[in-house]
Amino acid sequence: MSKKPVIVFEGIEGSGKSFHINNVAKYLKKKKIGFIKLREPGGSKNSEKIRKIILDNKSKFNNNTDLLLYLASRSENINLLNKFYKKKIILIDRFVDSTIAYQHYGMNVNLRFIKIINKFILKNFKVNFTFLNIVNKKNMLLRLKKRKKLNRYDKFNQNFYSKVQKGFIKLAKKESKKYMIINSNLTKKINQNLIIKKLDNLIK
Repeated sequence: MSKKPVIVFEGIEGSGKSFHINNVAKYLKKKKIGFIKLREPGGSKNSEKIRKIILDNKSKFNNNTDLLLYLASRSENINLLNKFYKKKIILIDRFVDSTIAYQHYGMNVNLRFIKIINKFILKNFKVNFTFLNIVNKKNMLLRLKKRKKLNRYDKFNQNFYSKVQKGFIKLAKKESKKYMIINSNLTKKINQNLIIKKLDNLIK
């Protein structure tokens, strides 16, 4: 594995993925290790514009349009990602697995269709390791209640999130060596230590 890996943080809403990616970014900054961090949808200037459209509570799209907007955001990021690929550690908050988990397992969009467009956009860009954060229904709801503002993707029903999380787990089990499942129902400190320990192994 490259010592400048691409590391992705995945999980449904309220799973703690954004907290942990930010914690890793602080750790790398403290160690003076070069990295870039971006989120999906979002990242580059154009991707952030697309993010606002996707997550706007007033937006209503059919499932294929929703997918294509996410992929358009990714397409706008690919030049930035390729610029730093294998030159710096790349941290991404949501990536290809989110597209498959949400759009295929959650919304029943054709998987082959998703894979074909992803392959066309990404070409040789590959993820090295993924931290998959899982959370139970109770904790997810508690965490969403604490948010000052909810976007469109924070408001699906529990059956949808259950399907998405099961989809994530299926993906992780297919390539278990490239994933670490983080039980976000445990304390933050326990998971922080687990993630940093694994990160050190990935970059040394």
